[in-house]
Amino acid sequence: MTNFGVYIIGFVIVILGVALGAHMLGLPNMWIGIGVIILLGIGVLTGITKTKRPDPPAGGPGQV
Repeated sequence: MTNFGVYIIGFVIVILGVALGAHMLGLPNMWIGIGVIILLGIGVLTGITKTKRPDPPAGGPGQV
Protein backbone atom coordinates (compact mmCIF):
# COMPACT_ATOMS: atom_id res chain seq x y z
CA MET A 1 0.00 0.00 0.00
CA THR A 2 1.29 3.45 -0.84
CA ASN A 3 2.03 6.16 1.70
CA PHE A 4 -0.91 8.12 0.31
CA GLY A 5 -3.27 5.20 0.94
CA VAL A 6 -2.10 4.82 4.53
CA TYR A 7 -2.43 8.58 5.07
CA ILE A 8 -5.99 8.64 3.71
CA ILE A 9 -7.05 5.63 5.79
CA GLY A 10 -5.74 7.33 8.92
CA PHE A 11 -7.44 10.58 8.01
CA VAL A 12 -10.76 8.79 7.40
CA ILE A 13 -10.51 7.21 10.86
CA VAL A 14 -9.99 10.66 12.38
CA ILE A 15 -12.94 12.05 10.40
CA LEU A 16 -15.19 9.21 11.61
CA GLY A 17 -14.20 9.95 15.20
CA VAL A 18 -14.93 13.66 14.81
CA ALA A 19 -18.26 12.95 13.10
CA LEU A 20 -19.29 10.53 15.85
CA GLY A 21 -18.37 13.09 18.50
CA ALA A 22 -20.37 15.77 16.70
CA HIS A 23 -23.35 13.40 16.51
CA MET A 24 -23.10 12.70 20.24
CA LEU A 25 -23.10 16.45 20.89
CA GLY A 26 -26.37 16.72 18.98
CA LEU A 27 -25.23 18.67 15.93
CA PRO A 28 -27.59 18.46 12.94
CA ASN A 29 -26.72 15.75 10.42
CA MET A 30 -26.46 18.27 7.59
CA TRP A 31 -23.65 20.15 9.35
CA ILE A 32 -21.88 16.90 10.19
CA GLY A 33 -22.03 15.94 6.50
CA ILE A 34 -20.68 19.31 5.44
CA GLY A 35 -17.83 18.99 7.93
CA VAL A 36 -17.00 15.48 6.71
CA ILE A 37 -16.84 16.64 3.07
CA ILE A 38 -14.60 19.56 3.99
CA LEU A 39 -12.29 17.36 6.07
CA LEU A 40 -12.05 14.79 3.26
CA GLY A 41 -10.99 17.54 0.87
CA ILE A 42 -8.38 18.78 3.31
CA GLY A 43 -7.16 15.22 3.81
CA VAL A 44 -6.69 14.62 0.10
CA LEU A 45 -4.89 17.93 -0.38
CA THR A 46 -2.51 17.40 2.52
CA GLY A 47 -1.99 13.75 1.58
CA ILE A 48 -0.92 14.71 -1.91
CA THR A 49 1.49 17.39 -0.71
CA LYS A 50 3.04 15.19 1.98
CA THR A 51 3.48 12.07 -0.14
CA LYS A 52 4.43 13.44 -3.56
CA ARG A 53 7.79 12.45 -4.92
CA PRO A 54 10.39 15.18 -5.42
CA ASP A 55 11.04 16.27 -8.97
CA PRO A 56 14.19 14.78 -10.53
CA PRO A 57 17.09 17.21 -10.81
CA ALA A 58 17.32 19.19 -14.04
CA GLY A 59 20.15 18.49 -16.44
CA GLY A 60 20.28 14.72 -16.04
CA PRO A 61 22.68 12.45 -17.93
CA GLY A 62 23.07 13.16 -21.62
CA GLN A 63 21.66 16.68 -21.44
CA VAL A 64 23.69 19.75 -22.32
